[in-house]
Amino acid sequence: MLRHLFLSFAFLISSCAWADDAGKIIFAAGNSQLDGEAAAVGATVREGAVVRTGADGFVYVKTLDNGLFILRPNSEARVVTYRVDQANPQNTRVKFELVKGVARARSGDAVKQARQNFRFNTPVAAIGVRGTDFTVFTDNVTTSVTVLTGGVVVSGFGEGCRPEGAGPCEGAASRELFAAQKGQLLRVQKGKAAPEVLRGGESTPDEVTPPRTDEPVAHAAGGSAIASGPNLDAKKSDSLVAVTTANQPPPKDNPVVVPPPVSVPPIIVPPVLVPPVIVPDPEPLQPERGIVWGRWQSVLGQVPQINMLIENKRSQLLATNGNFALYQTSGREYVAPERGSMGFKLAQSDVYMYTDYGTKRIESPASMSNGKLTVDFGARSFVTSADVTSLKETFGLQAQGVLGKNGRLYGDDPAGRTGVMNVQGLLSNEHNGTAVYIFDARLDKNRTVNGAALWRH
Repeated sequence: MLRHLFLSFAFLISSCAWADDAGKIIFAAGNSQLDGEAAAVGATVREGAVVRTGADGFVYVKTLDNGLFILRPNSEARVVTYRVDQANPQNTRVKFELVKGVARARSGDAVKQARQNFRFNTPVAAIGVRGTDFTVFTDNVTTSVTVLTGGVVVSGFGEGCRPEGAGPCEGAASRELFAAQKGQLLRVQKGKAAPEVLRGGESTPDEVTPPRTDEPVAHAAGGSAIASGPNLDAKKSDSLVAVTTANQPPPKDNPVVVPPPVSVPPIIVPPVLVPPVIVPDPEPLQPERGIVWGRWQSVLGQVPQINMLIENKRSQLLATNGNFALYQTSGREYVAPERGSMGFKLAQSDVYMYTDYGTKRIESPASMSNGKLTVDFGARSFVTSADVTSLKETFGLQAQGVLGKNGRLYGDDPAGRTGVMNVQGLLSNEHNGTAVYIFDARLDKNRTVNGAALWRH
C-alpha cells in the first residue's frame, strides 16, 4: 500500500510542472525590472514575480508552454499562478494580474487546452480567453481590451465575479469580443459589471502605448512571428588577372635597340590653394520640453481635452491615471538643479470625485484649493498638499515622493491610505518654473478622487 502511494506521488511530481517557473525573459529594454532588479534576458520569471517598466521600458516573457507575455512602458504586472500539468494539460492553471499600464498576452499550448482555468485580472475586470492573443490597457478606473486572434470574455468585478476567483467570469454581465470584430474594443468602468463594446480610437491599448516595431506580429492562425531583415550572402567578386610584358625577354632573332635618353622637363608643383574656413552659423537653440496634460476621457458630459490618437504622434506619453494623461513635448531636456529647493503655487486643476454604492458609481465635480508643492533638489524629493471639495465636503490630501530623471515626480502609496495621493508628475522651465501632476486618492470607504493640477513657481 505504501509503495503504491509512493509511486503515485512520484508520478504526480514528474507529470506536473508544480515548480514555480512561469517562463523566461527573451527581451528587455529601457527601465525594466523583475522583482525590483534590472530585468535581464534569460532571467527566470516565477510565480509571484512582479514585472515593472518605466517610461522607456519593455519586457517580453516566453512562458513555460510557449506562450507570450509583453509588458509595455509605464506598466506593472504580477504572475499570480502559472502551473502547467504536462500529463493532463486540461488541469493547467494560469492567472495574471495587470496592475496598471499596457500588456499583451498570447495563450500558450497548455492554456489553449485549459481555458476554463485561465484568468487575467485588472483592478476593475476579469478576462478569460478562447485560445487568444489580446492586448489590455488599465488603470484604477478603466480597462480596455482588444483582440488580435481568437476571442475573450470580459466581466467587471461584482457580486458574481470576484478578483480572487480563477477562470473566466461567464455570467449575465459578461461580454465577448472576437478578432473578427475588427476596430472594436471592450471597455470596463469601475463599479460597472457589464463591459461596453465600443469602436476603437484613442482609448485602444495600442494607441495609449504603441508597441515596438519588433513586437511579434499576430497571425490569423494564432501564431506569431518576429519580422527580420533579409539574410544576404556576400557577393563573390570575379578574379581579374593583369597581363604585363615588362619583364618578358626580347625575341632571340632581333637585336636589342636601346633608345637615346629622353630629356625630362622639371616638374613644377603649383602652390596649394587652401580654401577659407567657413564656420557655419550656430543652430538655433531648441525650446524647452513642455508639458501637455488633461482629460482623455469624457466625464459628466464634458468632451475630452486630449485626443490621445493625435497626441501620441507628436509628444511622449509619460503616464495615465484614470481620466487624465500626462505628455512631454520634444525639445531640450530639463536639467534639475543639484541643490536648493523651489516652491510652487496651485494655478489650475481639474478634479472629480467617485462614490461607489455596490456596483453603482456616481461621479461628481470637485475643486482643489490651498495647494502647496515644494521640490527639494538636493534631497531629490518633493512634498505636496491640497484640499479637495465636492458636494459641500472638504477633504485634505497630501503626498510625498522622489524627484527622478529629467524632472519626473513619483509618489506612490501602495497601501491605499485615506487622504494620501498617488502622484505622477513633471517639472519644466516654462514660465520660470512649472509643474504638473496627475493623481488619485481614497477619501473614505466609498469615495475616491481623480484629478490633475498645474503649478507655477
